[in-house]
Amino acid sequence: MARPGNKIIQAKLVLLGDMGTGKTSLVLRFVKGQFFDNQEPTIGAAFFTQILSLSEATVKFDIWDTAGQERYHSLAPMYYRGAAAAVVAYDISSADTFTRAKKWVQELQRQGNLNLVMALVGNKCDLEAKREVESEEGEQFAQENGMFFLETSAKTAQNINELFHEIAKRLARACPPRPAGVNLNSVTRDRRRKAFCCLG
Repeated sequence: MARPGNKIIQAKLVLLGDMGTGKTSLVLRFVKGQFFDNQEPTIGAAFFTQILSLSEATVKFDIWDTAGQERYHSLAPMYYRGAAAAVVAYDISSADTFTRAKKWVQELQRQGNLNLVMALVGNKCDLEAKREVESEEGEQFAQENGMFFLETSAKTAQNINELFHEIAKRLARACPPRPAGVNLNSVTRDRRRKAFCCLG
């Protein structure tokens, strides 16, 4: 719910990462508070919306959850173009997905939006016993690439809300408030000018 007098930010957010990293589960947990053990793979992309009210702004997220399969990779630019924020996810129990996440980050950097808020997310931190990627590796890569880093679990809901709140806060800081109201003096002056232009 938007707070009265709060600035409203409409933000396109894209989720990128390999198949099976839990991108859809992250979004479903955030948007609907749901988790399914056997989540079907996304075909193409899925679209979700969610509103977050912060003290500094109300952020309306348009969330594009992209398919992780290689055959859909060529569609990704269509979804991340014009995005205000990106979540690049990997599975902490799969080093291969971390390698692919790094490639996604490089692709986002090449497309050139310097104001893009980027988060690197090590998902499935409930699989600690099967961990292949240390949190220090993710933290270091994120710092080197101007991103923030979190480890999450869509299954247990660990850090899911924190992830989207942090993105919303960073978007609110990046968007200066618009001046409220209209300067009536300039409108009146323009009307007067128009009134005199055709008298003769």
